[in-house]
Amino acid sequence: MPTGPRFCPAIISAKERLAEGREKLKAQHQEGSPGVQVCARLTDLIDTVVLDLYESALADIGDTDPQGIQSEIALVPHGGYGRRDIAPYSDIDLMLLHKPTAGDRVKKLARQLSQNIYDTQLHLGFSCATPREACADAFRDPTVFTSLAESRFLGGSVTLFSNFMSSFRRGAKRRARGLITTIRESRREERVKYGDTVYLLSPNVKRSRGALREIQLLRWTGFARYGQNEPRNLFRIGVLSHEDRVRLREAREFLLRLRNELHFCAGKAQDVLERSEQVRIAAVYGYEGSEGLLPVEEFMRDYFAITSDVRYITSHFANAARFKSSLATAFSPLLSIQIEGDFRVGPFSIGATRRGLKRVCGDLEQVLRLMDLANLHDKPIADETWQAIRNSMINLDNVMLTSKATERFLSLLSQPAQLGQMLRRLHELRVLEKIIPAVKRARCLLQFNAYHKYTVDEHSIRAIERAIEFYDDKGPLGESYREMKPNQKKLVHLALLLHDLGKGFEEDHSEVGMRIAADTCKLLGLPEQETETVKFLVHKHLLMNHLALRRDIDDQSVVLQFAHDVGTPDVLKMLYVISCADLAAVGPGVLNLWKLNLLTELYRRTMGHLAGSGPTLGSDEWLKQRRAEVRATVPNLNDDADWNTLIDQLPVSYLAGSGPERIVEELDVLRQLPKNDAIAWGKYQPRRNAVQYTIGTHEEITPGVFHKLTGLLTSKGQQILAADINTLPGNLILDRFYVNDLDFAGEPSRERMEEICDALTDELKHPRDGSPKFRETWSSSDTAATINPAPAKVKIDNNTAENATIIDVFAHDRIGLLYTITRALFELGLSVQVAKIGTYLDQVVDVFYVTDQEGRKIEDENRIEEIRECLLGAIQRPEAEAHELPNR
Repeated sequence: MPTGPRFCPAIISAKERLAEGREKLKAQHQEGSPGVQVCARLTDLIDTVVLDLYESALADIGDTDPQGIQSEIALVPHGGYGRRDIAPYSDIDLMLLHKPTAGDRVKKLARQLSQNIYDTQLHLGFSCATPREACADAFRDPTVFTSLAESRFLGGSVTLFSNFMSSFRRGAKRRARGLITTIRESRREERVKYGDTVYLLSPNVKRSRGALREIQLLRWTGFARYGQNEPRNLFRIGVLSHEDRVRLREAREFLLRLRNELHFCAGKAQDVLERSEQVRIAAVYGYEGSEGLLPVEEFMRDYFAITSDVRYITSHFANAARFKSSLATAFSPLLSIQIEGDFRVGPFSIGATRRGLKRVCGDLEQVLRLMDLANLHDKPIADETWQAIRNSMINLDNVMLTSKATERFLSLLSQPAQLGQMLRRLHELRVLEKIIPAVKRARCLLQFNAYHKYTVDEHSIRAIERAIEFYDDKGPLGESYREMKPNQKKLVHLALLLHDLGKGFEEDHSEVGMRIAADTCKLLGLPEQETETVKFLVHKHLLMNHLALRRDIDDQSVVLQFAHDVGTPDVLKMLYVISCADLAAVGPGVLNLWKLNLLTELYRRTMGHLAGSGPTLGSDEWLKQRRAEVRATVPNLNDDADWNTLIDQLPVSYLAGSGPERIVEELDVLRQLPKNDAIAWGKYQPRRNAVQYTIGTHEEITPGVFHKLTGLLTSKGQQILAADINTLPGNLILDRFYVNDLDFAGEPSRERMEEICDALTDELKHPRDGSPKFRETWSSSDTAATINPAPAKVKIDNNTAENATIIDVFAHDRIGLLYTITRALFELGLSVQVAKIGTYLDQVVDVFYVTDQEGRKIEDENRIEEIRECLLGAIQRPEAEAHELPNR
């Protein structure tokens, strides 16, 4: 007996036609048909299907009078379907517009038509409304308005549709001020969700900044303000330039074709340009790469260049379309003052006078003069002035970099107020690359690795903006930035602008960057001392982060060498700000409180050496003083000789992390602990925004204490930030882990910390066979890991630490990775003395100070190579296998 729904011939025919039509269009797309053409043909295909289903629905409800219901209704495609740029698997939006007198026949038709369309498996957004109802909904809801602003006629009464659109257009223009505000606000909320910058590593080609939605925003603003949404009509009425119209047309074609490619390849709606897709599409589009640039980086450079153009054009169009307050316009001349003859500073902006506009257009020196004034007065440049400048300079090839222009550029760099915006505007004009030639290569350059979220040029400007934001920081970072003189700020801002411009070459980018810095300083006419400072800051911009996050700064030799390299307190202060700004500009949340505290601690210790401000934390003098304080706290010290031995061997990190009373209390408990027992306690540290778990036990309790504790913490949803691994006299173990609890936004509850402590001690007292089970969590690194553009690396350093070998592990993050590494170290017979755990977006950099079982460095080259190969094998092994290492 047959089962399932029975479809009428019209629906079966429609499904077959859609499937066949999509395949033909896919073939045309693969043969190189333009994106606009493919979208238009797909729209025609759907129009034919919908009209057939419409006729079928009319027949089904028994409407045989040609002048009957069809004179009272209109089929109205809107949104992307109305715009005729739908992608292969887009939703379609259709409204059944009807007269109020249409009655029950419209309800029957709407029900039948929508059911017919649903049955063809088209994704339908369907509505049924009178003209008055449609207008009321649109003026109340920006989403409805923007969709209906893209309406066109498909079937039914042309007169009804025309009258509706005339009324809708008049109503929109009357309400334009409020509509434009709500449209912009709605788009701003969408950008926050899908990407509020052009330069995302995995952008959404429909919704991210500079993408298709931005072009649509221009159309919606044009409809509300001028009654026109087509760029050709906006050009015709004089509100959109010919050049911007051409660029928008080219960008729309690029983005539509790209979106079609994503949909056809996925066989479903897919608008996110994931990194795996970037690699595939770069090959499909024929990108070949060049020296230092992968094909995918070339492709994404083009993508970012196009979306940057869209972003600039639509932003300026929207600003020009805004309604100006009549009161502000009337009183603006009275409230503004003329400066330097050519400019006027008003309450809201700075702009050029009529004479000044003639001088500033096309003249770099005068543009920089205006920007310098805007920065000094902390006012944005008036939109009308900027539009005139942009139109005059955007295509200039020969821009003279005079000595006066460089002087004004350097003045601009010394004043933080509007600096980020001014640099972006110079970049928009393609002028920044005339001042600093290396910027041209870095424009829209994708950093196809797991560390960065933005392109090189975007990251560099963001780093300057982050540094300026430090002005309001109430800690040492803000104090350091505020104390800088304008000339020092100039050097910091210039170094941040240059620090990553050496990327995209085969040579290390810091080495290339130092040469770029030397050439730039010469071009800008900086004196020798300032040039040397900028070169150092660019060349060593990673040094402080490297030491603070990946080396043991309790080792005085590390701090002393760093102080020697930096040389002066002023340079240290500048490098501190640059290091923090660089991290903050990598991506949201990368400069967390933990990393900031580590950088600040290194800054303070180094400044103590450079400025000579008393005993420095961790110095010999400080250690002697702290050990004396601990001894003074021990009751009856002379009656127990073991105390002296124990205190002499306490590590710096432990002495620095607790007060003398706390240290004695913890050690007293540890000394009395039976060999088969363990103890753990947790404490939330607000300054580090982390929980510190301390575990005390004896070495004899179980083999592989460190990796067992690591596995347990990870399985309990604890993100490990760092670990101090201490083996004390008498085979006592005192390990400390600093973690973020992923189940709590801030401080975990006391019950939660007690639960973790109980689990830690139980793991040591009753060790289990096999590997711990880790919770399954979604991670943005899942896709990146399938590409693995930056392979795992293991570096071994025998020079930095006197008594340990340092192992640096670089790998894509995954759940349980730290356990895999520490288990492998245990299997290799290595003893971990210190561990520093770092995560940068979806990349980890884990550092381990290790010795052999006798406490010696690993000197044998064959043994070092064995360690490297074993760790790489463990990291690269499939996750399930990596968690199933043999239990030796």
